[in-house]
Amino acid sequence: MNRANRYLLKHFSELFSSLFFILFFITSMVFFIKIASLTAVIEMNFLELGTLYIYLLPRTLLYTLPVTFFLALTITLFNLSRENETIVLFTLGYDPKKIARFFMFFAALLSGILLITLFILIPISKELNSNFIDYKKAQAKFNIKASEFGQKFSDWFVYIDKSNDADKKYEGITLYQLPNGKEKEKLILAQKAEIHNEKGMLSLNLESGTIFDFSINELAQTNFEKMNINSKPKVAIGSIQSVREYWSDVFTDKRRAYELSFFVLIALFPMASTLIAISIGIVTYRYNRGGIYGAIFVTIGVYITLTTLLSTWYPKIAPFAVFSLMMLVSYLIYNKRIKAVF
Repeated sequence: MNRANRYLLKHFSELFSSLFFILFFITSMVFFIKIASLTAVIEMNFLELGTLYIYLLPRTLLYTLPVTFFLALTITLFNLSRENETIVLFTLGYDPKKIARFFMFFAALLSGILLITLFILIPISKELNSNFIDYKKAQAKFNIKASEFGQKFSDWFVYIDKSNDADKKYEGITLYQLPNGKEKEKLILAQKAEIHNEKGMLSLNLESGTIFDFSINELAQTNFEKMNINSKPKVAIGSIQSVREYWSDVFTDKRRAYELSFFVLIALFPMASTLIAISIGIVTYRYNRGGIYGAIFVTIGVYITLTTLLSTWYPKIAPFAVFSLMMLVSYLIYNKRIKAVF
């Protein structure tokens, strides 16, 4: 790597790290607030919130890194242009074509890493995240509290006198089942009970109790020493799919097809935007000192809009169509603003 490349890389890496920290922090806060909203439905401690946050890291990086690369490259070149340092580089024989080749290499490397993240890490992390939430929801369905009305275990309304939440042991249990097409109206009184959970299958184990069966003409009473009531939670805890199984749904599942198309285009954004970043960033500061930030936001906005719309309407061709169009437009702008001038 020659001195000019090291000089450019030094300025670029400094700005890249600063912008990445800012954007990563903002994106992380958005995801963390989304995670924290789950505490309204399920109970989680800080360690479990941290676990969910780690599962979302690949997605956070996929959103953050492409935009950071584009912003850092554009602003770095603009700052160098403002100090007339790009003119010095061009005078010494380091033309814009070499800058384009140099940063296109890093853009291709970053896009490759992001595609690996998309195809391998995101399916794994998403499955782990989904199963973790399902497990916590299943747990929430049998967090029965003492002296509270309206609680349910499967089809049974439950009331208990005393509870030990840590061991899932209870005393003074009353269960009531409304009549339905298959079952009569029932009432169960038991002295003790325990809840067991094995892979999402719940079992309420009762001890020393009485069952009352109600009908129009009679009341039946049955005493028991031990009885188990089994229940399967409504939220099933699924097995983790392999990466191949996860993406195999892309041909049948519209949501999965959109997800693949959208994230592929996000991963390719560094390559698609490198020439535009150079075209926006390299200017003659005396004559072109404004408009850089507007051009940045327009570029990002147009790319995201095209990515979202075409991924929704035509997910199979959207990656090729949007990327090819962006590369063509980038090259035309680069030829007009940079190659023809410098």
